[in-house]
Amino acid sequence: MISTHEVPGPDPVWIVDRSAAVLVTGAAGFVGSRVVGELLRLGFEHVRCGVRRSSDLGLLQAAIPDGQAHRCQILETNLLSKEDCRRATQGVEIAYHLVAGRGKSYPACFQGSVVTTRNLLDALLENGRLKRFVNVSSFAVYSNFGLPRGAAWDECCPLEGNLEERHDAYAYGKLRQDELVLDYHRRFRMPFTIVRPGIVFGPGKKAIPGFVGIDTFGFFMHLGGGGRVPLTYVDNCAEAIVLGGLVEGVEGEVFNVVDDELPTSRAFLRLYKRHVRRFWSVPLPYPATYALCSLWEWYARRSMGQLPPVFNRRMCAFAWKGNRYPNLKLKQRLGWQCRVPMQDAMQRYFEYQKNG
Repeated sequence: MISTHEVPGPDPVWIVDRSAAVLVTGAAGFVGSRVVGELLRLGFEHVRCGVRRSSDLGLLQAAIPDGQAHRCQILETNLLSKEDCRRATQGVEIAYHLVAGRGKSYPACFQGSVVTTRNLLDALLENGRLKRFVNVSSFAVYSNFGLPRGAAWDECCPLEGNLEERHDAYAYGKLRQDELVLDYHRRFRMPFTIVRPGIVFGPGKKAIPGFVGIDTFGFFMHLGGGGRVPLTYVDNCAEAIVLGGLVEGVEGEVFNVVDDELPTSRAFLRLYKRHVRRFWSVPLPYPATYALCSLWEWYARRSMGQLPPVFNRRMCAFAWKGNRYPNLKLKQRLGWQCRVPMQDAMQRYFEYQKNG
């Protein structure tokens, strides 16, 4: 593991006090529940938790400290309903938006990421009290296809410009969501920040990150080699998201979220096997992986849609090319610190994997 050089920033000033009404959408989720917990830890008195009617509230309830439930309002909300959005945003000054469309369906991802966001933004503007909208985006919107191996992947990394070849419905939905937020800022001067986490991990997440490898073909293919994995422990990520909504002077900015001391894919897999379970894996160097993805992409085009191009050159570069992931902007502008060190974070994750 390598250490990330730290350059401390000034103590941040908040744009609201702790009495402000704060909305968290997707509050029952893996990250959203931790965002709620972080807001409560910071002393916020009115945290509105937007959850789907079918949500399992176990993670959210676990994130609320004993005796602090009175500072939370759990509100069943369908963001496809404009009336529900009006009800959820009443009086809200800071909104953290963590809802997104997932899966392989482009229409579903567009609806879950874009339509829901549009309804929420309309309601927040109608409410008239919004001081900042935090759009929780994703590393998936980036393209490192034109970057050399080992280059820095930071907030200046190009966004994906060839969605057809990328063939990723989730990335499509998140890109369109980010574009919508920027459009509302241009047209209505809506205050915002965009936070883009890397791979969020911790207790509650079962799968080995795809940046390490895949088991699609019945055995585990280790594809990441010596490349760093852009991990962020869920509690560290939640703190970064919260600061993105509170800190003064960062209007309209984008923040990537990755932790310090990022492990290589090879080191992560070795530790996983040591602490969780042993299994057989086949290492495949990046040039060979790229060649196979190129062949898959070529055959998918020739098959006229019979074989979807789920493995392609852009996806291959995104996950396994091997880049560096600086987090200096997060520290300098938001005053963020990696409070849970990587060694402790991975230990907690491995214990959950083994016993969960």
